[in-house]
Amino acid sequence: MVLASKKLVKGAQILQIPVFVTEQNPKALGSTVEELGLKDLPKKLDPLDGPKLKTLFSMMIPEVAEGLTKKGIGSVVIFGIESHVCVLQTALDCIERDLDVHVVADAVSSCNAQEVPIALDRIRHAGGKVTTSESILFQLMIDSSHPQFRTVSKLVKEEKENTVKTLTKLLTPKL
Repeated sequence: MVLASKKLVKGAQILQIPVFVTEQNPKALGSTVEELGLKDLPKKLDPLDGPKLKTLFSMMIPEVAEGLTKKGIGSVVIFGIESHVCVLQTALDCIERDLDVHVVADAVSSCNAQEVPIALDRIRHAGGKVTTSESILFQLMIDSSHPQFRTVSKLVKEEKENTVKTLTKLLTPKL
């Protein structure tokens, strides 16, 4: 999950897409892992100036809602933990606000693996789209004539082994 999330953060940086980060009780649950490279994001791509603390399970706290509105953002890509709590409630809040919601299946997780497919199914039924990290990166570019197509393609190729590892670990049904 961290590998796919790191790829998404790198992709956002390449594509100049803002990244909003919140944390639920980091003293007890831990902070956002440094491996994601969030500290490397330029200020213009980190509208909240670092992770914002929240008590809501949804990340749609006033700072995030205002940031989305100010930037005129109508589509969101959601990833993180816990899939059945914060990710789910964020997705439902965003759908309720008429945002186009994409949840990245290989970049969400839970301490209870069985919760993930149920949460993703609920998001789908509420009108959200469930996708993968590689798929959403190409969807964000729309066309191979995008100025950053080669750079994103290179990132995807460099991360191919990690993508396979992540998809196998998180999305292969356990029998």
